[in-house]
Amino acid sequence: MNDPHEPIPELPNGAANRRNVSRRNFLASGGAATIGMGLSGEPHPALAVGQLPKKVRVGIAGGNFGATFQFHEHPDCIVEAVTDLVPERRTRLMKTYGCQKSYKSLEEMVLDDKIDAVAIFTDGPLHTKHVELAMRHGKHALSAVPAAWATLDDCEFLRGTVEKHGLTYMLCETGYYQPEVMAAREFHKQGLFGEIFYCESEYQHPRLDRLYSAEEKRTWRYGIAPMHYPTHNTAKLISVTGERLTSVSCQGWGDDSPVLEDNDYNNPYWNEAALFRTDRGHAFRLCVWWLGAFRFAQRAEWIGSKMSLFMQQANGEEPVIVRTPQKEETNSKRRPQEHGTTEPFEPPVYWNTDLLPEPLRHKSGHWGSHCFLTHEFIDAIASDRKPSIDLYEALAYTAPGIVAHDSALRKGELMKIPSFSP
Repeated sequence: MNDPHEPIPELPNGAANRRNVSRRNFLASGGAATIGMGLSGEPHPALAVGQLPKKVRVGIAGGNFGATFQFHEHPDCIVEAVTDLVPERRTRLMKTYGCQKSYKSLEEMVLDDKIDAVAIFTDGPLHTKHVELAMRHGKHALSAVPAAWATLDDCEFLRGTVEKHGLTYMLCETGYYQPEVMAAREFHKQGLFGEIFYCESEYQHPRLDRLYSAEEKRTWRYGIAPMHYPTHNTAKLISVTGERLTSVSCQGWGDDSPVLEDNDYNNPYWNEAALFRTDRGHAFRLCVWWLGAFRFAQRAEWIGSKMSLFMQQANGEEPVIVRTPQKEETNSKRRPQEHGTTEPFEPPVYWNTDLLPEPLRHKSGHWGSHCFLTHEFIDAIASDRKPSIDLYEALAYTAPGIVAHDSALRKGELMKIPSFSP
């Protein structure tokens, strides 16, 4: 979870022992998927990393989650300045990035003419405001999730801001670069799934309420509606198939906790579960849960007509691929039946490939995604190209959750989801 207070999870169980592979070795080993030519999914020429005439100068805002990235290691980036309202967190940022320049606020930092781009890891409800502040002062912007906060008006505000200024915007969604999700995108490009007619994704974060207070004060997370944090889930379908979510029915569950009776969001739910319809007529089930008897999970499964991929299960079962039946067998009553084949699946260790510059080929937070997100943002600016999770992709991830929560408040009423596509 993109959380400035909690520990950042590393690779999933067992992943530390998975082999490191290069693109060439993966193909030579008979892997089912080829690694994409470009991080955005679009082929582009090999980049002259470290040889560009000008490095991207970045300012980092937010000293908790913002201190877990690798901007200081990227050969085309310089961390020009950092900021946080809390002095101790500013010090942490300076130490992490080897940066001697700091500001007491983002409002001060955006006035620095040497800064080209700002990485915004501030409180969720402030993201669109801070993106607008950065772009108004001519800075490209990377934003932590969610892209917009709680209302469709906030989505529209973000779209208007980015379109008005014409600068690079990218959402820092870690789920996009989970290794199984990267593999699923490649399987889909090659048609190995057949048609993905169903997908489901779960974000289970038990006892999120431990993040509801700090120094005896409520944090912005206090009473957060589960579906207002949907992007870890929605990215797992939308980034793979390109579908858009068009309607939703959602149900919520809460209890008599004081948190649910008194919060800034008037949110009565700990957990929410939604069923979406896509623009291709497919079903997508999405769950976001904060409280209950379950394990932490950030997973998905893609069910296809020829092949399906299941990420690691919440009960601990490892990832598998299931293929359609190849032969007919009989059961104990001699009735013909067909069985699909099941095989273990270990995604490549993508961070140890030439998808990343050499200095960034190492483990990082959220299953290796932080190095990818660092590189994608810097490379998109340096190469003057669209980033993988641009404005419209970000809103496609975010807006469905806002509508889903409204549906839950209306006892599961089926509601349409507006499109923010260009």
